[in-house]
Parts: sequence; structure tokens; C-alpha cells
Amino acid sequence: MTILFGIPNCDTIKRTRKWLDQHAIEYQFHDYKKHGCSAELIQQFLQHFSYQELINTRGTTWRKLPDSVKNAINTESAIELMLAQPSMIKRPLIQSGDGYLLGFDEQRLANLLT
Repeated sequence: MTILFGIPNCDTIKRTRKWLDQHAIEYQFHDYKKHGCSAELIQQFLQHFSYQELINTRGTTWRKLPDSVKNAINTESAIELMLAQPSMIKRPLIQSGDGYLLGFDEQRLANLLT
């Protein structure tokens, strides 16, 4: 089963969903806004990506943080931030079987899912 993690109003998620639909790939959408993002799920992500890779530093949520928080970030504080504001997690994050993909890249999507 392929799972797409994200938030529905994200342009990159919309583009990813369109790509998945065009390639007739069945997937489950895990909406952080509706389903949340548990500590266990974040730990699962951290088995495949570093917290530096998971945090979307280009997003508004990150940019609004005080510099003191950004400069002192470590694994524990990153987990707390992602739990409190899952929209801070880089998108899309896709799980398919044992494989994971972070970010939109058509070739990497094809390699993982086809």
C-alpha cells in the first residue's frame, strides 16, 4: 500500500496526487490536518530521513519561528515542532512498502512506485 502524507491545500501535494492519479497508482492520503501526526509516525519518518531533511525550512511555518528556536534546533525540538505543527514536515512524504520518498521528483516517484 502506498501512503501519501501531507496537507490537502499544498500545491506540491496537489501535483503529487495528480501524478499518482495519471499513473493509476492507488494510494491512501494521510491528511495531517485530519489524522494528525503522532510521535510514533515521526519516529518512523526519522528512521528514513534526518530531522534536517524532514523540516521544511522554506515554508511559512518555519520562517515565522523566532531565530532563537531555529538556531537551537536538535532532534528533540524538531520532533516537538513537527508534533505541534505537522505542516512543517516537508512534502510530499510517500511510503510504499519499505520504500520512502521525500519531495516531488517524477523520476524518483516512478522508480519507487512503478
